[in-house]
Amino acid sequence: MKKILGTLMCFMCLNLINAQIVIGDQIDIDYANPKEYELGGITFSGVQFLDNNILIMLTGLNIGDNISVPGEEISKAIENLWKQGLFGDISITIESIHENTVFLNIYLEEKPRLSKFSFNGIKKSEADNLREKINLTRGDVVNENTIIRTKNIIQNYFIEKGFLFNEVEITQKIDTSLTNSVILLINIDKKPKVKINEIRLSGNTPYKSNLIRRLRGKDEFMSEQSIRRALKNTKQKGITRIFKSSRFIEKEFEEDKIKLIDAYNELGFRDAIITRDTVYRFDDRTVNVEIDISEGKRYYFRNITWLGNTKYSDAHLNRILGINKGDIYNQKVLDAKLFMSQDGYDISSLYLDDGYLFFSVTPVEILVENDSIDLEMRIYEGKQARVKRVTVTGNTKTHDHVIIRELRTKPGDLFNRSEIIRSQRELLQLGYFNQENISINPVPDPTDGTVDIEYVVEETSSDQLELSGGWGAGRIVGTLGVSFNNFSLRSFFKKNAWSPIPSGDGQRLSIRAQSYGIGYQSYNFSFTEPWFGGKKPNALSFSVYHSIQSNGLPKSDEDRESITISGASIGLGKRLTWPDDYFTLYQSIGYQNYAVQNYFSAFSFSEGNSNNLSYSIVLSRNSIDAPIYPRTGSENGISLQLTPPYSLFSNSNYTTLSDQEKFKWIEYHKWKFNTSWYSKLAGNLVLNFRTRFGYLGLYNTDIGTSPFERFYLGGDGLSGFSLDGREIIAMRGYSNNSLTPRGSQGYVGGTIFNKYTMEIRYPVSLNPMATIYVLGFAEAGNAWDKFKNYNAFQLKRSAGVGVRIFLPMFGLLGLDWGYGFDEIPGMPSANKSQFHFSIGQSID
Repeated sequence: MKKILGTLMCFMCLNLINAQIVIGDQIDIDYANPKEYELGGITFSGVQFLDNNILIMLTGLNIGDNISVPGEEISKAIENLWKQGLFGDISITIESIHENTVFLNIYLEEKPRLSKFSFNGIKKSEADNLREKINLTRGDVVNENTIIRTKNIIQNYFIEKGFLFNEVEITQKIDTSLTNSVILLINIDKKPKVKINEIRLSGNTPYKSNLIRRLRGKDEFMSEQSIRRALKNTKQKGITRIFKSSRFIEKEFEEDKIKLIDAYNELGFRDAIITRDTVYRFDDRTVNVEIDISEGKRYYFRNITWLGNTKYSDAHLNRILGINKGDIYNQKVLDAKLFMSQDGYDISSLYLDDGYLFFSVTPVEILVENDSIDLEMRIYEGKQARVKRVTVTGNTKTHDHVIIRELRTKPGDLFNRSEIIRSQRELLQLGYFNQENISINPVPDPTDGTVDIEYVVEETSSDQLELSGGWGAGRIVGTLGVSFNNFSLRSFFKKNAWSPIPSGDGQRLSIRAQSYGIGYQSYNFSFTEPWFGGKKPNALSFSVYHSIQSNGLPKSDEDRESITISGASIGLGKRLTWPDDYFTLYQSIGYQNYAVQNYFSAFSFSEGNSNNLSYSIVLSRNSIDAPIYPRTGSENGISLQLTPPYSLFSNSNYTTLSDQEKFKWIEYHKWKFNTSWYSKLAGNLVLNFRTRFGYLGLYNTDIGTSPFERFYLGGDGLSGFSLDGREIIAMRGYSNNSLTPRGSQGYVGGTIFNKYTMEIRYPVSLNPMATIYVLGFAEAGNAWDKFKNYNAFQLKRSAGVGVRIFLPMFGLLGLDWGYGFDEIPGMPSANKSQFHFSIGQSID
C-alpha cells in the first residue's frame, strides 16, 4: 500500500511540475511494484550552457546509490532542477538497465537567455538610472522571476519619484541572431505625478472657539492646523501651495507620520498614536489621505528630584534644567536640558566641562498619577578625568605645532567638552582643512581616569592664484597674484621643502602685480606671521606697495602726467582674553606718499607731494563656526584710523594756503563699525544680517575734510585702481560708485555712509574643493558728503539673488543680480537691473 501511495504521489508531482519519466518499450516496468536499482550513470541532453557535473549535483542523485524506479528519488531530482528556475521542460528517460544497474538520461529545455533590453517612454537619464538598479546583464536567464523583479524595481523607482500610478509592461522578443536568446522590451507609462487631493484627519479634538482657549489658558488638544504643519512633506494641494509641493511620496509620508507623533509628544501627548491610515485613489492624478489619531491625555511635569549628585546642589541643577512643576511634559526638551542643549547650557555640559567625563544621568519616571509625572534624576558622577595625550592625524602639509598651538586641550588639563568644541572651531578658522571632515575622538580610560584626544583633519588647498588678462579702454589689462596662506619662511632655504613652495608653518605671503597697459602699474607685497615669537597668538604683519598712473610718456618728457603712490605698513594683532577670548586687538602704523607731477584730474592740485602717516586700531570679535560657509556666530568690529593733528601745532593761516600746502601732510580721523550675524534657520539654510557704518572727520575747519580716504558706494566693490586711498563699498542693484556724492568735476566721495544687508543662503555643495551656495538678498544704504546732510532714513534700496563659488586656488567668486528700486538723479541707468561680479569678500 505504501508503495502504491508513493507511486501515485510521484506521478502527481511529475504532473504538477510539467515533467515526465519516459520508459523504453523494451523495458518492462511494473508501476505497482517499483524495483530498486543501482544508479549506474546519468547523461543530459538539450543543454548548451551548463556543465554536466554541476547538473548532477543539482539533482541530488549520486552514482552508485540505490534508487527506486519509479520512485521518490527521481521525482525529488526533478523538483531540485525546477527550483533553479533555469528550465522550461524536464523529462527523464531510462536509457538502459543491465541486471540491477539503471542508466538515466535527463532532457532539459533551457529557458532563454537575455541578449539585450531597451526602455520606451522615459528619458535617457531615467533609463541610465534604471539600468543600474535592475542590474540585468547579457546572458542572464530570463524567467518569470526575472520579469517580476524587473517590473517591481521600475515601478518602485517611479513611485518614489511621485508617479504613483505608473504602468510597466515587459515583452519578450526572440533574438534571431543568437540561439535561445530573447530581447526584453520594457514599455513604461509613468502617468502624471500624483498629488494629494485631500488630507482627512480624525481623532484630534481641538477646541471649537478661541473663547474656551482663553478661559482655560492653554490648549488641551492639538489643533488640525498644527497637525498639518507637522506633516512636513505631506501637503494637500491648493492654489496657494508655493513653497512645498503637494506630491505624494510614500517614503516621505512614512517619515511624516513619525514626525506627527513627535509633534504630539512635544506638546505633552506622549500616549498619542496613529490608529489607522490609508491612501486611496481619488482620480487619475490625485489621492486622498486619511489619518486616524488617538491623542490620549496631555501630561505635565510635577516633582523632579535628584539622586547621586555631590558636586552640585539640587537647587543649582534645577536652575540649569529649567523645567518647573506644571510645565507641559516634553521629552525633547527634557533630553536637550539633560544632554544636548544648543547653547551648551545643560546638565551634561555642566559636568563634562568640569572634567566629569564618566558622568551619566538617567531620568526615571517614579510615579505617573492622572496627568502628572514625577521624575527622579539618577546621577553617576564618577571621578574627574584628565587629558593624557593629544594627537593630530591627517595633516599631510601643516606642521603639528601649527595645529597644536591652536588647541585648547593640553595634556594634564581636566577634560572639558567646551574647550574641545572651541578647539575644533579654531582649526576651522585656519582655513587649511575641510570644514565638513574635522572629527575629534576622545578615548577614555576609566582604569586610571584619563582620556586621550585625537584630532582628525583633512588637508585642503588654501593657496590662491589670481591670473587675468584682457583688452579694454584701448589698453591691455592684466593681473597676476599669488597668495600662500600656509607658508613656511624658515624652510625657504631648504631644498627639499619646495614642493612646490615651502609650507606648513601657517604664515601668509602675498605678491600681486597689476597693469592697465603702459599707463598704470601696481605692485603689492605682504607677509603675516600669526604667532610672532612662537609662544602667543600675536600676529605681525608687514606690507609694501607701489603704483604709478601716467599718460604713458617717458619721464624726460615735459608733457608727462603722473601720480606715484608708495607706501608701507606694519601691524601687530593680539588675541584678548577679556571680555572673552573671541576678541582681538590689532594696531598698525602706515605711511603713504603721493607724488603728483603735472596731473590735473586726480586732486585739487596738480604738482607736489602729499603724505599720509596714520595710526590704526581695530577691536573685533569673531565667533563664526566656519570661515567659508558660516552657519552660526557673528563678526563685529570697530576701528579708528587717525593722523596727527598737524594744523594744531602750526601757526600757518590755512585759509590763505594753497591746496597743495594744506594737504602736504594729510590729517583726519576715520571711524568704522561693522557687524555680521549668522543664524541657522533649518538644516543648512542660513540667515545673515550685516551692517556697516563709516565716518571721516576733520581737525581743522579751515583745512576742511580730507579729499583722501573717502567712501565710494555702489556696484560690485572691485576697486580697479585707486589714486586717493578711497574705500570702495559695494551695493548691489546700482552701478559702480553711483551712490557716491558728486561735485561739479565728478565724484568727490562721501564722508559718512551706512549700509544694511540681509541674506538667506543655502549650500549646493560643501565640497572643500568647490564650495557652492546660492543666496537671496535685500540691501539698503547711502553715502553723504557732509555730516549735516546725513539722514539715516534716506536710503537707497535693492534686492536680488546670487551665487558664490569657493575654489581653493582662486578664493571666493561671486555673481549677483540685483534690482535697485530708487532712481539716481541724473543717472537713469544707475539702478534697476544690474549684474555684479565679485572676488573675495569685495561685495560684502
